[in-house]
Amino acid sequence: MIREFHTSDTEQVMKLWLAGNEDAHSFIPKEYWRSHFAEVQEDLLKAKVFVCDTDGKIQGFIGMVNEYIAGIFVDKNCRSCGIGKQLLISAKQKHDTLSLSVYQKNTRAVAFYLREGFSILSEAVDEATGETEYTMFWKKTI
Repeated sequence: MIREFHTSDTEQVMKLWLAGNEDAHSFIPKEYWRSHFAEVQEDLLKAKVFVCDTDGKIQGFIGMVNEYIAGIFVDKNCRSCGIGKQLLISAKQKHDTLSLSVYQKNTRAVAFYLREGFSILSEAVDEATGETEYTMFWKKTI
């Protein structure tokens, strides 16, 4: 079930965030993600977050800042089960346009967003990591 984030979800969501970043971004040192943990946890409480909750276990979440997708994270054991797609569909139902940034080397995520109707708008180097990232964009069609 997709539902709004509750502050009591913070620990589960942050564990998913850290594990998901370390797993998907092997090309970035794990310490980078760990050093940003507290900052992201603080930002999480300011964002609009929806979780996929199955019997109290959060299997994935999407974080939104207006029309910007800050991230979609799915438990490693639940990937390729449609959870990311459900979270994205939920966001598409609430917005006419969406954008996001994704690292070029995160080929699984890039392929997912392309499959879901996003296009690559631009690419730039993320100064914090030195990695190339894409800005991707989606617009609702009538």
